[in-house]
Amino acid sequence: MELGLKGKTALITGGSRGIGYAVARQFGLEGVEVAIVARGKQLLEDAENRLISETGGRVISVVADTGRDTEVNAMVSKVVKEFGGIDILVNCAAKPLGQGSVPTLSEITDDHFWEDMNVKVMGYLRCARGVAPHMKTRGWGRIINVSGLAARNAVSTIGSMRNVAVVAMTKNLAEELGSCGINVTAVHPGRTWTEATPKVVAARARGQGISEKEVLQNMAKDNPLNRIINADEIAYVVTFLASPKSVAINGDVISAGGGAGKSIHY
Repeated sequence: MELGLKGKTALITGGSRGIGYAVARQFGLEGVEVAIVARGKQLLEDAENRLISETGGRVISVVADTGRDTEVNAMVSKVVKEFGGIDILVNCAAKPLGQGSVPTLSEITDDHFWEDMNVKVMGYLRCARGVAPHMKTRGWGRIINVSGLAARNAVSTIGSMRNVAVVAMTKNLAEELGSCGINVTAVHPGRTWTEATPKVVAARARGQGISEKEVLQNMAKDNPLNRIINADEIAYVVTFLASPKSVAINGDVISAGGGAGKSIHY
């Protein structure tokens, strides 16, 4: 299927690694001009160079902290100047969830809460607020918020709260922006294989006194496929949602965890 993405422009936060990088790569292969955003300058520049090599497309990198208004505004201005506008926003910058121990109620501090919410919830909102006027000018746009299945599972108090907030934001923005030709959707990845996963597996093996193979087998039981979904497979879903073909999906959430979870959503 021809997705109609060639010549579009995209801004991807958290684009130097993981799901964000995989999305940037898939966009580039579809002919999208891509701006990747992250806080770490060296990682970002390395990612930019790899993406150019892998896709042959136009890629720029912008160092920015989405937890700060001024940096988000500067980031959007730079991308608009470089590309002439922004068609697609993928919000993917967030503190990793599930790679360490989950704090209990007594261990959760105000700083834990506000840091998480400032980056994933307010950060997503800041970026949407920054790009929306440019999308309105073009009469078309796509905003995809990468959330997570913690919104549907009690695995982390703050993780669940932040992801539920992203879903609420998604629906409200879709209601407001839909008449301007802008679709807003969210994607719920579950456990996802990224470049960080081998270290997580090794740490769990040491902590549990079992082999890495056993750890992987246990992790794979999260979904009916009995394997871990990888970042590229999440990127395929995001790429479709970013395309003109996805017009019928708006204000809703696509679960992309390989069927993880037992609850029924209807």
